[in-house]
Amino acid sequence: MKINDFMNSFENSTELPLDQIIEGSGMCGILRTIGCVGDSLSSGEYETIDENGKHHYYDFYDYSWGQFLARETGTTVYNFSRGGMSAKQYMETFAEEKGFWSPELKCKAYIIALGVNDLLNDRQEVGSVEDICKDDYRKNAPTFAGYYAAIIQRLKAISPDAKFFFMTMPEENNRRELQILKNAHAKLMYDLAEFFDNSYVIDFKKYAPVYDESFKEKFYLNGHLNAAGYALTAKFVISYLDYIIRHNLKDFSEIGLVNTPYKNCHI
Repeated sequence: MKINDFMNSFENSTELPLDQIIEGSGMCGILRTIGCVGDSLSSGEYETIDENGKHHYYDFYDYSWGQFLARETGTTVYNFSRGGMSAKQYMETFAEEKGFWSPELKCKAYIIALGVNDLLNDRQEVGSVEDICKDDYRKNAPTFAGYYAAIIQRLKAISPDAKFFFMTMPEENNRRELQILKNAHAKLMYDLAEFFDNSYVIDFKKYAPVYDESFKEKFYLNGHLNAAGYALTAKFVISYLDYIIRHNLKDFSEIGLVNTPYKNCHI
């Protein structure tokens, strides 16, 4: 890309997320530590079928999109995830058992990719930002929104100035019932981004390719992504983060100071 084209990309109001697939780190590289809170997609899960037709599931974190992102950008990425994870499980047991609330693991940015197991499998109530008690996460309502927000609230207590990115679910030509749930999930992600400061949406539902039969022939192994699929997802995430940062440069001007003893006084 020519230098003028590159500089103009910071002012291009017509550009949409994923219009450009970034090679290398792009502006994503300024996020030097990222925590990925999620389920199987965030865990590099492989799904196999044995000779009896039984399905088996394995988390290969080295193949997760987070670790592909880490290798591409040089950023440290933590997999705060497990196959089958829900926001409820994460808050009630998993994060505590794994020590993921430790201040030693605080990050400059967090990407939260939860909802498939909560809404599509467990059919938990979606809820809304009305379910959030801003002063005490323990008083949040027991809905998906309440548990999801509680994760954000606990992470904000550890890393108050961190940036948060909430991921929607990609289109898959789902039947109407699941489509309604995915739409409700996407709306909630945008509502949460408005409710919490330093928050943005990675909207795969709107801007990523449709995960249709043709897509799955290339990038899936049985019911989960294959290695190429996780690598492709990393490219999408890197490019989307680059887009968000380029179009919100002022928001990220102090990212280097996050989780350091240094502050910039706004006079």
